[in-house]
Amino acid sequence: MTKIKVVQIGCGKMSKYTMRYVYEKGAEIVGAVDINPEVIGKDIAYVMGGDNKGVKIDLVENLNTVLENTKPDIAIVTTMSLLNDIEDVLRVCASNGVNAITTCEEAFFSSNSNPTLHKELDLLAKANNCTITGCGYQDIFWGNLITVLAGSTHRITKIKGSSSYNVEDYGIALAKAHGAGLTLEEFEREVAAADNISTEERNNLINNREFLPSYMWNTVGWLADKLNLTIESISQKCVPITYEEDLHSETLQMDIKAGLAIGMSAVVKAETKEGIILEAECIGKVYAPDVFDKNEWTVYGEPDTSVVVDRPCTVELTCADIVNRIPDVINAKPGFIPTSQMDDPKYRVKPLDSYLK
Repeated sequence: MTKIKVVQIGCGKMSKYTMRYVYEKGAEIVGAVDINPEVIGKDIAYVMGGDNKGVKIDLVENLNTVLENTKPDIAIVTTMSLLNDIEDVLRVCASNGVNAITTCEEAFFSSNSNPTLHKELDLLAKANNCTITGCGYQDIFWGNLITVLAGSTHRITKIKGSSSYNVEDYGIALAKAHGAGLTLEEFEREVAAADNISTEERNNLINNREFLPSYMWNTVGWLADKLNLTIESISQKCVPITYEEDLHSETLQMDIKAGLAIGMSAVVKAETKEGIILEAECIGKVYAPDVFDKNEWTVYGEPDTSVVVDRPCTVELTCADIVNRIPDVINAKPGFIPTSQMDDPKYRVKPLDSYLK
């Protein structure tokens, strides 16, 4: 078989790993695009390290031409967190019949937060016989790891999870979205107030492509889908997190004064027809010196089972899942398909092309 050909969309921090992992798994990068003028025109080795690969980074505006010229099997999209923000590149990929896999957190299960756009992209992908999906860290540590635990449980009453991450690792847009640096009054007005609405108002936002889901909103939808649960009600609440001392943020280029928000906790709770409660919390904040990433989930029932992962290498784990998932996406049915409807993730020992059906 021939090597799988990949186009990289977004040549920032994540792509340093995805592109290297692609080569080390026996596939190849045939094109790359970005918006950063500092990398445009440079060989991808400038980002990923190693010897030049003979692939220069182009402007994202030229993506259609890049796809037409390179005819890739799949595109890796490592840019933004909301589906609205990556709509254009996904449309270009789907219009060219190119599969796409993205780290976009909302794309993990976007049918429950942006169903209008999800359906449009689903129909476009089906019309051009290609597949779109979102995955990464959550695919394993908020998803399949939890459903595997559920498989060893006789009776489940509740699944509760919590995962924390340092907003310093992901750039200024994410830090601001988490309210870092705001007073508590500003946080209430600019962040929390968005969820102080009725179910009807939230549904209107969802249907009008205006809802801002926390990462766990989509994760809870994914878990329900994978476990064949029917969600009857779901809510989301964001609360600020503070620190008792001043805390410097390199990303925000400021000292966050004691008592101001250093980030937030977003809690999503869903009640299901089957009587199982799904509750998941993501904590994004500027870390104090003694704080580290932690992922903790408990399946309550008969019996109770907890799993705790300390200091996960979230970026590297995300990128490894993306690359290991490439054969699954190419093998999947056409459409915008969540990984909850694909095979369970697997470690790839052989070159990626050897796993194609």
